[in-house]
Amino acid sequence: MALDGILLSKIIPEIRSALPMRIQKIWDISSTEILFQTHGPLGKKQMLISCHSVYNRFLFTAKDYPTRSEPGNFVMLLRKYLEGGFIETIEQADLDRWCVMNIRRRNAIGDLENHKLYVELMGKYANIILVSEEGKIIDALKRIPPFENSRRTIFPGAVFAETPSQNKKNPFTDQTVDPDVSLTKQFAGFSPFLSKEIEFRMSHGEAFADIMQEIQDSKNLYVAASEGEPVFHCIEIKSKGLNRSYPLFEGFDILYYRREEKDRIKAISGDIFHFVQRQLKHHTQKLPRLLSEMDEALDCDRWKTYGELLYAYDITDTKGMTSISLQSFEDDSEVLIPLDPKLDGKGNARKAYQKYTKLKKGQKYLEEQIRITEDEIAYFSGLLEQLSQADFTTAAEIQQELVRLGYLKDTSKKKKAKKKKEEKAAVREAVLPSGTRLYFGRNNLQNDTLTWHMARRNDTWLHAKDYHGSHVVLETDSPSEEDLRTAAKVAAYYSAGRMSSSVPVIWCPVKNLKKIPGAKPGMVQLTNYRTIYIDPDEDLIYSLGLD
Repeated sequence: MALDGILLSKIIPEIRSALPMRIQKIWDISSTEILFQTHGPLGKKQMLISCHSVYNRFLFTAKDYPTRSEPGNFVMLLRKYLEGGFIETIEQADLDRWCVMNIRRRNAIGDLENHKLYVELMGKYANIILVSEEGKIIDALKRIPPFENSRRTIFPGAVFAETPSQNKKNPFTDQTVDPDVSLTKQFAGFSPFLSKEIEFRMSHGEAFADIMQEIQDSKNLYVAASEGEPVFHCIEIKSKGLNRSYPLFEGFDILYYRREEKDRIKAISGDIFHFVQRQLKHHTQKLPRLLSEMDEALDCDRWKTYGELLYAYDITDTKGMTSISLQSFEDDSEVLIPLDPKLDGKGNARKAYQKYTKLKKGQKYLEEQIRITEDEIAYFSGLLEQLSQADFTTAAEIQQELVRLGYLKDTSKKKKAKKKKEEKAAVREAVLPSGTRLYFGRNNLQNDTLTWHMARRNDTWLHAKDYHGSHVVLETDSPSEEDLRTAAKVAAYYSAGRMSSSVPVIWCPVKNLKKIPGAKPGMVQLTNYRTIYIDPDEDLIYSLGLD
């Protein structure tokens, strides 16, 4: 779900209140996100512009975003023309989904320059366009050459044409409603979702003018769920039941930060998702073949019986035959023996014995291969679950883990003349209301660091039973029931059981854990543990600042 013009009209005044802002630095977070570090009357602000086809937005953000080590061409151009300049004004076009910033800056020789930065938030057509004082396009995040769109070319050197107005009524000033026409067609700034919400409210007795006043007065973002997907706006979404309310910009951070994280991880860390999925698919397809071969190997004795029967009955002339039926020694039944038509009887008997010997010896090899394949499936399934919940740091450590284990090549450009001591993984921590410290890992390296290097012998260790997930440690040997339940909720939330209820979480002292020789990172053996059943609690995670 994307922004509409009404929501953008709530955002623009918030940004305008911080003007004039000096642009100190410009970064690209991903191929569709650009971050401006600014300073103005309200202090330092991070201004995020996203042109994602689904998550496009424009706001101040308090989140820490990882940035590319090598900025893209468009960001380099923005740095050339805009860094050090001042954003003096920002205006929205009526209630359309685009706005323009006027930026003043002195160039290298001291001459004053004025540029316009257009931000268009129109779904898959979302774009950022830098325009000169003469009205010509300097460049854009997404170029649109003439052969793609002859009506509106977005290309360096072309004359810029603003998106034409839709000539609809302003719902804040003209509140005459035609009941026979949808609100989207009547009023500017209305998305189909907002239209349905207001129509729902009006059908339950609310006046259009009162709803618009509520929109005008709102400072919050309301979030509800619709068919498993979040829907949101600046008024309570009464048509969807339970709502959560957040301050405007904080709400957008909560909504979008994690959803776009996979795109950022792919852009900055490489597509480790694809690699892990490919490995998991390979081993998942390999296992049934190995199990089938194992079934055949376990049935090796029949080939010994075939050889014995061929020798016992002194079968000699079998060339040209594909099978022969001989009487069994055990119960006088007929045994159908497959033959190689190129061989005589003794040759087929030798071949049967050879196959028996090969299958007999192969059992041990197949057992080992099945165990390795099952371990690989479990390992990559765990990595996939960790990646689905990963932030950038966690994903980068997963990539580092795959390099250490030899699955990926080390593409680091750093010189390896001197091997530096490997840094410990970044374990997350929080202080509970009781004062007890809680630690947890988000990937295998963090889990290993926490369990084997940070935790004390008598600390309390927790993990979701039978699920891939986080190791959680409470820095106490006698946790209170409240702290234990809190830690169990963290373990359940950061596991593959996140969407389940009554997740079993095991707990015990750290001293009850043992390393498994030769096992992958994050694997442990444990004895004498206890189990608690708990429901994952997302609100608790946010309240502890662990999101």
